[in-house]
Amino acid sequence: MDFNDLQQLVIDYGYLALFIGTYLEGETILVIAGFLAHGGYLQLEWVMLTAFLGTFAGDQTFFYLGRWKGIAFLEKRPLWHSKTDKVFDLLHKHQIPVILGFRFLYGVRNVTPFVIGASKIHPLKFFLLNFLGAGIWAIAVGYLGYTFGQFAESIMGQVKKYEMYILGVLVAIGLALFWRSTHKPETPEE
Repeated sequence: MDFNDLQQLVIDYGYLALFIGTYLEGETILVIAGFLAHGGYLQLEWVMLTAFLGTFAGDQTFFYLGRWKGIAFLEKRPLWHSKTDKVFDLLHKHQIPVILGFRFLYGVRNVTPFVIGASKIHPLKFFLLNFLGAGIWAIAVGYLGYTFGQFAESIMGQVKKYEMYILGVLVAIGLALFWRSTHKPETPEE
């Protein structure tokens, strides 16, 4: 999906596109929605709430899939091993910070709720920490997109003239980060 398609998707379907995007992954579409909120296409408060609900629901779903499918499911996916090993190691050392902040950990963000579920962390503990972490993430990343819009306007004056280029750069960065997090080559263990 190219930049214009993604932008048009958010403009056409607004909060629904944002909810689905944050349910499945998140950063790119939330930054775009925050930027579009600055441009008047969406309301920032609704962007943050929708992103919170999407990411919270998605991570709860993947947590319960991890509890249900467990370690055996992970062992059947060799491409996930390096990521899941990192997450298990981080959980062992820093359980609460990992659960609160895994959305900010590029490269392991998508597998983390599944791994947390497979690690048998108590569901109520995950629910509470996930709730708080989802809120922090939705506010921080949504506001980042919105602030970038404000910054661009203050620097360039007439942001309408340049918003497509700025949004294109944001999408390209977001897609590059997403691609990088999902396509890291496996490194041989010594």
